[in-house]
Amino acid sequence: MPRITMTSVHVDDQERALRFYTDVLGFTVKYDIPAGEYRWLTVVDPGAPDGTQLLLEPDQHPAASAYASALHADGIPAAQFEVDDIERVHTELKERGARIVQPPTEMGPVWTMIVDDTCGNLIQLATAPDM
Repeated sequence: MPRITMTSVHVDDQERALRFYTDVLGFTVKYDIPAGEYRWLTVVDPGAPDGTQLLLEPDQHPAASAYASALHADGIPAAQFEVDDIERVHTELKERGARIVQPPTEMGPVWTMIVDDTCGNLIQLATAPDM
Protein backbone atom coordinates (compact mmCIF):
# COMPACT_ATOMS: atom_id res chain seq x y z
CA MET A 1 0.00 0.00 0.00
CA PRO A 2 1.44 3.43 -0.88
CA ARG A 3 2.13 5.93 1.91
CA ILE A 4 1.89 9.69 1.78
CA THR A 5 5.38 10.92 2.63
CA MET A 6 5.38 14.26 0.86
CA THR A 7 3.04 16.79 -0.63
CA SER A 8 3.78 20.21 -2.03
CA VAL A 9 2.61 23.75 -2.47
CA HIS A 10 3.86 25.89 -5.30
CA VAL A 11 5.40 29.10 -4.00
CA ASP A 12 6.52 32.22 -5.83
CA ASP A 13 9.42 32.85 -3.43
CA GLN A 14 11.10 30.01 -1.52
CA GLU A 15 12.80 32.23 1.06
CA ARG A 16 9.58 34.06 1.91
CA ALA A 17 7.78 30.70 2.03
CA LEU A 18 10.40 29.33 4.40
CA ARG A 19 9.86 32.26 6.77
CA PHE A 20 6.06 31.88 6.67
CA TYR A 21 5.94 28.11 7.12
CA THR A 22 8.53 28.12 9.93
CA ASP A 23 8.18 31.49 11.71
CA VAL A 24 4.41 31.87 11.35
CA LEU A 25 2.99 28.34 11.14
CA GLY A 26 5.70 26.73 13.27
CA PHE A 27 6.93 23.94 10.99
CA THR A 28 10.63 22.98 11.06
CA VAL A 29 13.01 22.51 8.16
CA LYS A 30 13.61 18.89 7.13
CA TYR A 31 15.67 19.48 3.97
CA ASP A 32 17.18 22.62 2.49
CA ILE A 33 19.39 21.46 -0.37
CA PRO A 34 20.58 23.58 -3.31
CA ALA A 35 18.98 22.38 -6.55
CA GLY A 36 20.30 24.53 -9.35
CA GLU A 37 18.67 27.93 -9.27
CA TYR A 38 16.25 26.82 -6.53
CA ARG A 39 16.27 24.53 -3.47
CA TRP A 40 14.83 21.19 -2.41
CA LEU A 41 13.10 22.76 0.58
CA THR A 42 10.81 20.76 2.84
CA VAL A 43 9.25 21.41 6.23
CA VAL A 44 7.65 19.06 8.75
CA ASP A 45 5.58 19.15 11.91
CA PRO A 46 8.10 19.59 14.75
CA GLY A 47 6.23 16.91 16.72
CA ALA A 48 6.67 14.42 13.86
CA PRO A 49 10.08 15.07 12.27
CA ASP A 50 9.88 11.82 10.31
CA GLY A 51 6.30 12.46 9.24
CA THR A 52 4.87 13.83 6.03
CA GLN A 53 6.98 16.57 4.44
CA LEU A 54 5.65 19.70 2.76
CA LEU A 55 7.76 20.63 -0.27
CA LEU A 56 7.92 24.39 -0.85
CA GLU A 57 8.18 24.01 -4.60
CA PRO A 58 8.98 26.92 -6.94
CA ASP A 59 6.03 27.79 -9.18
CA GLN A 60 8.26 28.41 -12.18
CA HIS A 61 6.43 26.06 -14.55
CA PRO A 62 3.73 28.10 -16.35
CA ALA A 63 1.04 25.56 -15.46
CA ALA A 64 1.99 25.60 -11.76
CA SER A 65 1.95 29.38 -11.63
CA ALA A 66 -1.39 29.60 -13.44
CA TYR A 67 -2.93 26.92 -11.21
CA ALA A 68 -1.75 28.57 -7.97
CA SER A 69 -2.91 32.00 -9.17
CA ALA A 70 -6.33 30.69 -10.16
CA LEU A 71 -6.86 28.97 -6.80
CA HIS A 72 -5.82 32.09 -4.90
CA ALA A 73 -8.00 34.38 -7.04
CA ASP A 74 -11.02 32.13 -6.43
CA GLY A 75 -10.37 31.94 -2.67
CA ILE A 76 -9.61 28.22 -2.75
CA PRO A 77 -6.99 26.93 -0.28
CA ALA A 78 -4.02 25.10 -1.79
CA ALA A 79 -3.56 22.98 1.33
CA GLN A 80 -5.21 22.21 4.65
CA PHE A 81 -3.59 21.52 7.99
CA GLU A 82 -5.13 20.27 11.22
CA VAL A 83 -4.92 22.28 14.44
CA ASP A 84 -6.02 21.30 17.94
CA ASP A 85 -7.45 24.66 19.04
CA ILE A 86 -8.41 26.98 16.20
CA GLU A 87 -9.14 29.98 18.45
CA ARG A 88 -5.70 29.75 20.10
CA VAL A 89 -4.02 29.33 16.70
CA HIS A 90 -5.98 32.31 15.34
CA THR A 91 -4.71 34.48 18.20
CA GLU A 92 -1.11 33.25 17.76
CA LEU A 93 -1.13 33.80 14.00
CA LYS A 94 -2.49 37.34 14.40
CA GLU A 95 0.32 38.05 16.90
CA ARG A 96 2.85 36.73 14.35
CA GLY A 97 1.49 39.08 11.69
CA ALA A 98 -0.30 36.51 9.52
CA ARG A 99 -2.86 37.84 7.06
CA ILE A 100 -6.09 36.14 8.09
CA VAL A 101 -8.40 35.81 5.09
CA GLN A 102 -11.19 34.02 6.96
CA PRO A 103 -11.31 34.05 10.78
CA PRO A 104 -12.40 30.88 12.59
CA THR A 105 -15.75 29.90 11.13
CA GLU A 106 -18.03 27.04 12.10
CA MET A 107 -18.77 24.69 9.20
CA GLY A 108 -21.04 22.09 10.81
CA PRO A 109 -18.86 19.95 13.09
CA VAL A 110 -15.67 21.50 11.65
CA TRP A 111 -14.12 24.91 12.38
CA THR A 112 -11.92 26.40 9.66
CA MET A 113 -9.87 29.50 9.08
CA ILE A 114 -7.86 30.62 6.07
CA VAL A 115 -4.53 32.45 5.99
CA ASP A 116 -2.49 33.84 3.11
CA ASP A 117 1.00 32.29 3.00
CA THR A 118 2.47 35.43 1.32
CA CYS A 119 3.79 33.22 -1.51
CA GLY A 120 0.71 32.84 -3.70
CA ASN A 121 -1.40 30.42 -1.65
CA LEU A 122 -4.30 30.37 0.72
CA ILE A 123 -3.90 27.81 3.50
CA GLN A 124 -6.86 26.42 5.42
CA LEU A 125 -6.51 25.40 9.05
CA ALA A 126 -9.19 23.15 10.48
CA THR A 127 -10.23 21.49 13.69
CA ALA A 128 -13.01 19.03 14.36
CA PRO A 129 -13.95 16.75 17.22
CA ASP A 130 -12.90 13.65 15.28
CA MET A 131 -9.91 15.02 13.32
